[in-house]
Amino acid sequence: QVQLVESGGGLVQAGGTLTLSCEAFGLTIITYTMGWFRQPAGKEREFVAAFSWSGGRTYYNDSVKGRFTISRDNAKNTVYLQMNSLKPGETAVDYCAASTLAAPRADSSEYDYWGQGTQVTVSS
Repeated sequence: QVQLVESGGGLVQAGGTLTLSCEAFGLTIITYTMGWFRQPAGKEREFVAAFSWSGGRTYYNDSVKGRFTISRDNAKNTVYLQMNSLKPGETAVDYCAASTLAAPRADSSEYDYWGQGTQVTVSS
């Protein structure tokens, strides 16, 4: 019943900007911590950013802090990830996820629902 639908992936040159969207169905995003993870080909999934249901706190992987911004549009039940100054090493499938925890660890295991992912390719 719960679905997280990502969109906005694509090809962008290094240094460019891309904004991802995650529309949630079957849950209300303001009652979940919404996170973004990325998984480069052949590598482990890693935490990127999260927006907590508790106080609207945000969390970022140190590698993206200052470049990426997570936000939400409650009326649209959608969370976004704006990615600025993209690097080739950030080519990955990006996933939206939802957690019931107020402050989940930067760990996939603490998220309950996942989208199917959207491909982000950053060219040199």
